[in-house]
Amino acid sequence: QVQLVESGGGLVQAGGSLRLSCAASGRTFIFGSYVMGWFRQAPGKEREFAAAISQSGSMIYYADSVKGRFTISRDNAKNTLYLQMNSLKPEDTAVYYCAAGRRWGSLAQYYDYWGQGTQVTVSS
Repeated sequence: QVQLVESGGGLVQAGGSLRLSCAASGRTFIFGSYVMGWFRQAPGKEREFAAAISQSGSMIYYADSVKGRFTISRDNAKNTLYLQMNSLKPEDTAVYYCAAGRRWGSLAQYYDYWGQGTQVTVSS
């Protein structure tokens, strides 16, 4: 079984920063063989793509809404994915999910495994 466990969410004021982590585990899960991504879902909204990183970390893709403010990274030796979020805005408020997939892209259907989600709330 594959487990993706997130941490780092919470309440922050607009303009502040948070760093989300996603720790991956599983007997047969090879972390370095998967594209990893971050998605978010606000109340009443569809889940939307935020950022993705290739297996080696050589390719990175951001949604326009987070570009220049968020940084996705991974440490394959630690089986951990990160999302550094700076200059946070109230519209960033959402449940954030990490995901692992086999295809490079921004579509949720490309991702096979998902974390439980962690709440990020940005106050104005």
